[in-house]
Amino acid sequence: MNDILIVILFLMVYFSPVFYQLSIVIKESKRGNKLPLKRFKRVFKYSLIIFLPLALGFGILNYVNILNYESPITYDRVNEITFENFRGLEFFKKSLYGNKRFAYVVTTFRSDIDNDSVSVEALFHPSRSFVYNSHTDSKELLSHEIYHFRITELYARKAKKKIATLRSPNKKDVRNVIEQTWKEERNFQVKYDFDTFHSYVFSEQKRYERAIDSLLTLHSEYQKPKVSLNE
Repeated sequence: MNDILIVILFLMVYFSPVFYQLSIVIKESKRGNKLPLKRFKRVFKYSLIIFLPLALGFGILNYVNILNYESPITYDRVNEITFENFRGLEFFKKSLYGNKRFAYVVTTFRSDIDNDSVSVEALFHPSRSFVYNSHTDSKELLSHEIYHFRITELYARKAKKKIATLRSPNKKDVRNVIEQTWKEERNFQVKYDFDTFHSYVFSEQKRYERAIDSLLTLHSEYQKPKVSLNE
């Protein structure tokens, strides 16, 4: 069943007492009876009081699995990552192009700007990343997801390289570099998935792996989180 239809069906069932009371209000209002309106307001009020915390909890768990939380992982531990680190929950999307064997990874930049240095590092978020089966032995699928993390690390290094070459930079200049590089990273991630068809095009997957590995080596000077600002 379509995810939207499931949500609509749930809301209709949950709020059915409210709809029922509303129909009584409409019917009795024609007779001048105001009592059902008070009952409707009370039912509606308590329905919302119960529903809002449930909706908030659902939204939080769908964003980050706080019930099975693991702190973000830095790139120096990339080779330790397995699918057991993918702890995120997925309530609706159960397949990718009809294939139930799928995963996705969530990565970000973490930055800290000081007066004489800037720290930019790539993070992998276990409790926001999802895999259909944490015990799967699909090396190809894991490799594809890990290269998403490697891409984030590559662009973190690119950001540090750009920052290191700034002349008399201020914090606004540094933030602009980080934000622009992050946008470039996001665009490249989309292109990576499109060209490899989420790892299903083997030749493209291997081509990207070689290119990313080469670029990471090329930017190895910037693999440490911190870079000094050009005085």
